[in-house]
Amino acid sequence: MSTAKIGLLSLTALVFSSMVGSGVFSLPQNMAAVANGQALLMAWLITGVGILFLAFALLFLTRQRPDLDGGIYNYAREGFGELIGFCSAWGYWLCTTIGIVGYVVIAFSGVGLFTDSPEHVYFGEGNTLYALIGSSIFVWIVHWLVSQGIKEAALVNLIATIAKIVPLVIFIACSFIAFKLDLFKLNLIDFTLQVPVWEQVRNLMLITLWVFTGIEGAVVLSSRAKNRQDIGRATVLGVLLALSFYVMVTVLAYGVTGRAEIANMHNPSMATILEQLIGLPGTIIITLGLIISVSSSYLSWTLFATEIPFLAAKNKAFPSIFLKTNQNGVPIASLWLTSIVVQISLIAVCFFDKNYTQLLLISSVMILLPYFLVSAFYLKESVKHKRSKHIWIAAVAVIYAAWLLYAAGVSLLLLSGCLYLLGLLVFFYSRFTHKKVVFD
Repeated sequence: MSTAKIGLLSLTALVFSSMVGSGVFSLPQNMAAVANGQALLMAWLITGVGILFLAFALLFLTRQRPDLDGGIYNYAREGFGELIGFCSAWGYWLCTTIGIVGYVVIAFSGVGLFTDSPEHVYFGEGNTLYALIGSSIFVWIVHWLVSQGIKEAALVNLIATIAKIVPLVIFIACSFIAFKLDLFKLNLIDFTLQVPVWEQVRNLMLITLWVFTGIEGAVVLSSRAKNRQDIGRATVLGVLLALSFYVMVTVLAYGVTGRAEIANMHNPSMATILEQLIGLPGTIIITLGLIISVSSSYLSWTLFATEIPFLAAKNKAFPSIFLKTNQNGVPIASLWLTSIVVQISLIAVCFFDKNYTQLLLISSVMILLPYFLVSAFYLKESVKHKRSKHIWIAAVAVIYAAWLLYAAGVSLLLLSGCLYLLGLLVFFYSRFTHKKVVFD
């Protein structure tokens, strides 16, 4: 129950945990449904280069501008003004808060595997009354945990992160042993999709983006870091670790089962593949891993969602109430806002599941703008100070971020734009309330 700082290991675990949630367990099916092995390798090459350069952008910015904490917001604000900074903070907060609801839903859907039967469905797809009660209890336990201190919550996340790596290692080891090179070669040149390879790569890009969302975790919590040098290191280490797991899980799967068969599997597809290799224990291992994984990811994202409104309120972009902290130094008003929004969303999931799915998709696209603004600010700083080495690194990061915006498609970008317009009401209200506080 203190305000002690977070070390390199815990920061790295936060970055890794925020990226590796539920997505990795469904990744083989998600990718096999839209791409053959050739497109898969090309997509990972592009994503690997792009995401590493984005990580380097975050690393170098933490060293070049140590005066700016909570980079997702403050980099955009410093580089492009108060309004753009707010948009970055608003989009990021909305994406994280609505997005983490999916983690709780998936976790209780996994619990249903052990409790449900054809005669008695308790948790179903995570949207039943029992799931609502269980997930609500979970949300407020995490609320209490975070309120005890950021470092304490980060330590719990570190333990959970180590636990969720175990099923991934088991899957990779079993798939490696069962890997058939001839089968992989067939999947490599599988043209049954009848879609051009470049379009397959484009379809994969947004999938690869979602599994790397959270790369900025250490930067968001930069003010809580024990050593500022650890912020950039944790970012790069977390990305390298996640990238390694993602590539191995998907590439090895293409050497174990045919692409079309993987594409038709129910998710989490890793469970189905591992069950084919070692029997029923495979499903149990992956399902338990999924529950642990999404629970720790929920904790990580709650920390991020709590920090952003607090940082934005410091610069009058969010209402002044979000400046309030408790005795443990936790932004308690931000935490309450996040938990309440999650609770309302869970109730909506129980009664209006289809509407939530669409909203989740739109809100996820909103994180693309903050990523683009971080890269653009790094490029602007590099050009301003004539740092030739950094200019080309920043240029690659900007191109990758712009490519992601293109891959998202016009319709989703326009719909997410509506949520940004809604955020303007919050921005102008915030400016008004801060002025009122000064005058009072």
